[in-house]
Amino acid sequence: MTFGGQANGSHAAYCPALPTLYCRHMSTPSIRVRPAELSDAHGIADVHIQSWRETYSGVIPDRFMSADALTARRRMWESILSRDPLPGTIAVAERRGQVVGFAFAASSDHPDATKGLAPARELNLYSIYLLAHEHDTGIGSALLDAALEDHPAQLWVLNGNVRARAFYERHGFRADGSEFVDPALDGIVEVRMVR
Repeated sequence: MTFGGQANGSHAAYCPALPTLYCRHMSTPSIRVRPAELSDAHGIADVHIQSWRETYSGVIPDRFMSADALTARRRMWESILSRDPLPGTIAVAERRGQVVGFAFAASSDHPDATKGLAPARELNLYSIYLLAHEHDTGIGSALLDAALEDHPAQLWVLNGNVRARAFYERHGFRADGSEFVDPALDGIVEVRMVR
């Protein structure tokens, strides 16, 4: 999947490198959603860890949100964004040049997508994270559109993450009954959602 086209109409100032589809939910003109670049690796990692701290503190082990975890995420995103071609679609949302959110979708043939089960869809949303102060601005919807377009897809979400599950349901996802008890997360249950 790739980004294509040019924005038009009143949304052109929001994200000029993307089709209007990706910008339709945004309520603030100071945000730009665009394809990720290698130079975004640290910003993506920073958002990845900070959003986990904001969302999962007290829910998942602290080791996933530590300084060492941040260093590991920076290396991971540098590795992913160094690949040619990229392993999927990676979009970032930036405000005044700073990454405030990102989304990553790719083939569902990776163990993080299957979790020991046959894939329900060919495309998997591996991650979508947004800093808490950017919630309810439409950026999450724009990132989801940028990563998935209108394609059928699957994703895994923590069972207790009510906010995320409601967000996905607004975008046509439904739990398909598949669950995964994640031993790396001290037995937290993840549920698969599909559209």
